[in-house]
Amino acid sequence: MRVKRLLLLVAMLAGFFNIHWRTINGQWTMVNGQCVLAQINTDRVLLMGRNALYYEDYVLAIQRFNMVIAVKPWLGEPYFYRAMAKYYLEDYQGAEIDCNNAVERNPYALNHYILRALCRINQGRYALAEEDYHKALGINPLEHNAWHNLVLCQIEQKKYESADSTLDVMIRHWPKEAEQYTMKAQVSLLRADTVKAEKWTDRAIDMDVYDAKAWGLKAMFQSNRKEYAEAEESLDKAITQTPREAGLYVNRALVRYNRDDLRGAMSDYNACLDLEPNNYLAHYNRGLLRANVGEDNLAIEDFNFVLNLEPDNTIALYNRALLLDNTGDYNGAIRDISAVIKDYPEFWEGYRQRAAIKRKIGDINGAERDEFKVLQARLDAVQGKKRPVRTRKKSEHNIEDYAALVEEDTHEEDIEYVSEYRGKVQNRQTELRPEPIYSLTYYRRTSETNTYIAYCPQIEELNNQHVFPHQLYLTANEAPLTAKQTEAHQTSITALTERIEEFEQKTFDMADRNLLLNRALDYYHIRDFENAIWDMTHLIQTNGSDPMAYILRAQCRFAQLEVKQTTAPASDLRLGYLMVVQDYNKASDLMPDVPFLHYNIGCVQVQLADYLAAQKSFSRALELDPHFPSAYYGRGVAYILGGQTEQGLSDLSQAGELGIYTAYNLIKKYSKQKTKQP
Repeated sequence: MRVKRLLLLVAMLAGFFNIHWRTINGQWTMVNGQCVLAQINTDRVLLMGRNALYYEDYVLAIQRFNMVIAVKPWLGEPYFYRAMAKYYLEDYQGAEIDCNNAVERNPYALNHYILRALCRINQGRYALAEEDYHKALGINPLEHNAWHNLVLCQIEQKKYESADSTLDVMIRHWPKEAEQYTMKAQVSLLRADTVKAEKWTDRAIDMDVYDAKAWGLKAMFQSNRKEYAEAEESLDKAITQTPREAGLYVNRALVRYNRDDLRGAMSDYNACLDLEPNNYLAHYNRGLLRANVGEDNLAIEDFNFVLNLEPDNTIALYNRALLLDNTGDYNGAIRDISAVIKDYPEFWEGYRQRAAIKRKIGDINGAERDEFKVLQARLDAVQGKKRPVRTRKKSEHNIEDYAALVEEDTHEEDIEYVSEYRGKVQNRQTELRPEPIYSLTYYRRTSETNTYIAYCPQIEELNNQHVFPHQLYLTANEAPLTAKQTEAHQTSITALTERIEEFEQKTFDMADRNLLLNRALDYYHIRDFENAIWDMTHLIQTNGSDPMAYILRAQCRFAQLEVKQTTAPASDLRLGYLMVVQDYNKASDLMPDVPFLHYNIGCVQVQLADYLAAQKSFSRALELDPHFPSAYYGRGVAYILGGQTEQGLSDLSQAGELGIYTAYNLIKKYSKQKTKQP
């Protein structure tokens, strides 16, 4: 009581002097942006910030790192992690400033330079990024990603000779990796040395027959030599490896067009537009192909799209005029042709076409005036008939080539910087892994493809009893919290702690249980897993037959381990995952017919590399619910990791049918592997 009175007195004084106080893990500290009157457990708060960062709660993460910086401004680590959060929020300038602070405090940390370089790249400051990569390589000369990005920075600055020399160093370090040879080919192209470029491309293919970029380059060389059949075959191989690369479909469409395979070309343009709905070349060229096969109204839609992007594109305008004429919109056709003739007053084909349309609507005088201009032009100069071209460069605007398909001016590969910080943080782990586990949460994202809803009667009962302040969901796709939601959970923790302390009884009852469940969920949502685990452990010790406590403790332990994967010793990780399996097994003993529990157990067993046990767990989940897509996906992964590729592909196919379309990427990747026995 004396301690509480003292704290109350301090709080009153703080209010008098307009000082703001907050509680952090039961400790009191003043936060006014300048000084802190009491110490906080900075290691704990830093870990909470990293947890939030991993689970994409970037606003919450920044708040946590701010608190650590306020207490220990001499540490570089919280500045680095705050920079990472800002990087994910695309605040590259703010992230760079934090990286500067991190470097100033610890100039020997490799990742500080790597992240700062990426921030500078996103701001177009390639020379400074190059400096950072040189410093990073001074710390670790075998940092492959740094070498890769260094080359790209040099290319951006048109320092092709330096890029070539850097690639030579990479080849000495990694002589059997195809990537360096492909990049050498790209640099040779930029230096206008196509002979050398093709030589390096062939070397890359010799090193890795599945190098999609190398096959794309090979197709370009073959197409330039009009070896269209060979070019199509090369592009087929590139598309097999990277089926979501829209530019490859555009390139193959042009090759097929040159082989007079109009339907095949149109199919490729359709595939491109499925991936990139706003692709200019695909719309323009598909419009021409649709016109060639008589699909005039669909062709008009494509040219409408092009003209919305480029209202002054007279070639597209003339093509639309021809289509409007075909579909009977004569006034629209005359309007478009007149606009073209205004820009090209010596475009005699336009006059001839407009004259024919004017005759259709009875404007004989107008038609004769246009025909006279054409006749006069023919009398003035007898010109040889020009052979029409099949394709033209995008920058070429010769109106006479209105019927030619369009291709890019130069072949340029997209600059693709390699980074551990691309996309979600958790995606840095291996690609061949199950979908996320199902967790208890108040916040979920909806999926347009995977519409499966996991059902648990015990959770539905708790929701019906209004045990929690919000609807509790069971989902594998959690949504990050907003700043307002985070603040609400922190306020709730304070209120629940007061109630738990005030109404603590000698005999445990349901009111205590619900308070602890509520507070544990609040801790979980602000990524304070340690306190959530403590609450659930206390609940299990007092009421051991509570399945919700085991489930929540298991998901918090699993979340902790996911964050620690790259830093904790393998033995610690293994012990932690065994504890998670143990908790889920105990929950499953109490709720034996709940599919998601067996699915979650299977996911953890995959992490333990116990693939046979994982297959059994996923199979049990599917026995309980044969329409569980994530269970098919997880079992497919477990089969492949266990060497049973054929069974794995079958399960992945089922998962794809049920809405997990990422399964098809794995199917393409592993379909050529031979079935192995474990």
